Amino acid sequence: MSKDAGSGRDMWGGHFEAGPAPLMEQINASIDFDKRLWAQDIAGSMAHARMLAAQGIVLEADRDAILEGLAQVHEEIAEGQFHFERSLEDIHLNIEARLTELVGEPGRRLHTGRSRNDQVALDMKLWTREAMDRADARLAELQKVLLHRAEEHAATVMPGFTHLQAAQPVTFGHHLMAYVEMFGRDRSRFQDARRRLNECPLGAAALAGTSFPIDRDATAAELGFERPTANSIDSVSDRDFALDYLASAAICAVHLSRLAEELVLWSTPQFGFVRMSEDFTSGSSIMPQKRNPDAAELVRGKSGRVMGHLQALLITLKGLPLAYSKDMQEDKEGLFDAVDTLELCLAAAAAMLLGMKANPERMKEAAGVGFTIATDLADWMVRVKNVSFREAHGIAARAVKRAEERGCGLEALTLAELQAIDPRIDEAVFGVLGVERSVESRMSHGGTAPERVRQAVAAARSRYFPEAPAAGEAGA
Repeated sequence: MSKDAGSGRDMWGGHFEAGPAPLMEQINASIDFDKRLWAQDIAGSMAHARMLAAQGIVLEADRDAILEGLAQVHEEIAEGQFHFERSLEDIHLNIEARLTELVGEPGRRLHTGRSRNDQVALDMKLWTREAMDRADARLAELQKVLLHRAEEHAATVMPGFTHLQAAQPVTFGHHLMAYVEMFGRDRSRFQDARRRLNECPLGAAALAGTSFPIDRDATAAELGFERPTANSIDSVSDRDFALDYLASAAICAVHLSRLAEELVLWSTPQFGFVRMSEDFTSGSSIMPQKRNPDAAELVRGKSGRVMGHLQALLITLKGLPLAYSKDMQEDKEGLFDAVDTLELCLAAAAAMLLGMKANPERMKEAAGVGFTIATDLADWMVRVKNVSFREAHGIAARAVKRAEERGCGLEALTLAELQAIDPRIDEAVFGVLGVERSVESRMSHGGTAPERVRQAVAAARSRYFPEAPAAGEAGA
């Protein structure tokens, strides 16, 4: 870029006599990070130029020169040949200066009827909309992997926990399906946020609109928006779409962190439920036996960054009067980092789950530890012997105490021992005592019975992926 392109102060005309202090240039410039918006800035400028010509605000010859120049700028940036100038502050002035250098006077006419305020709002909306679409796509891929593994382990018995204490037997497939639902809600949040975002701010200008006869519907339609925004002040003040992304991402990061925490626990020798792929683990510099689940720990750790960026933007915006303030420049770095972090964590989670090897034998062994079938004994008393649940609960508790005294499981107690606790118990009780019998009995909607898990997998595929491949192909 030649010196003729001018500095940021040159863009203000004659109002400023002196250039900015070096420290002012350093704190004011955003080009180091907002250059990520270059493709969106060029797309918005092209739509604006076409609209200006269609409305007779600029000549068609000017439009053609602008479009040709912007296409060249696009090519230069895409090929890494564009020189970004910090003195030009931001991506908007960098592109405009290069355009003017290339095409002359027509480049100076491009900014007619708009401001950097509506320009940056547009660029940010276009960029965030693409990020929302990518988040939805990556979440969908993660769901596919979970569905694949859940179907594979629909009947693999494992302990279910409350308070991290063994509670009742469930299946590994049922446990994984819980995350399918969680990530499904995450997808719906991004989809809802996208619908709210999809109004075009271009044409709001600085804050009051413009006296030029612009066609905001035309630019909105060309850029894929449903409609133009309704209020010019709100158009340049609004960063709800960024908050929407960050809020959705923060909740999603919580879900990813919970999944990562379980992978960390399950892969310990003490649990031994799964073995993580070598691709996503590391060794120790001193302990040769170690197999550390570093990728899972990093997913868990990085969730805090995403949550922090949401808080930072909320705090930045909370005291701002309408319309635009320079504080709003702080909306970008946190959002950009949150998007990068979330996309990386989603990809890592899917890859970890796909490469993870389950240990069904160890899971089944652990499923019976801690008298997890005690509720099955109580339920049997209610169902077969017409005992109130509160009374049945006490009978089962006494049976647990007897098993603890003997150091055995409930299913190892003799009939005589059980009848000593309650004489109504008969031989048929042994038909429900056992972890596999326990999970098979949980046939309520949303329950852990293998049959229900397989039904849930099929229903989720139909709900989330109506064009999904046949069973067995997902996650391949």
